[in-house]
Amino acid sequence: MASFMPTARQTSALVLLGCATLGYGLYLRLSVLDAPELAAVCEAGLPRAVCTLRRIVFEFQDLQLFAGAAIAAAAYHFFRPALTLLTIALVASLLGLTVGDVGVSAFAVAVLVMSFARPAPASSSMPASDISPPATAPASSRTSH
Repeated sequence: MASFMPTARQTSALVLLGCATLGYGLYLRLSVLDAPELAAVCEAGLPRAVCTLRRIVFEFQDLQLFAGAAIAAAAYHFFRPALTLLTIALVASLLGLTVGDVGVSAFAVAVLVMSFARPAPASSSMPASDISPPATAPASSRTSH
């Protein structure tokens, strides 16, 4: 059985999405969650969208939602490899690592890495580059018939 491996285009999209998620997670951590000026503004009760975002992220952090989604998607991806599960686990674990659910999110990343050693299900299709060429020469070739 072949191992699960995304195509080059899918890998590029995953790298781009991972970098964007990491950047947004760092923005959340440094500019929204840990900013003392913003904390004072939000504690004063001023109605701002960033204060609502800050409150929601703190609630998600208290419930360990990012880490829980990351470990659930990574575990399911380990047994049934799929690109959507890999994407969900990657985004959730990167947000969990940057926002504060470090232990469980790091374990989810380890499960994701181990999942690449698992064979893909038999129903997955092979990439077009792995299909062998036809046994006969093309019609445009100059071979004798």
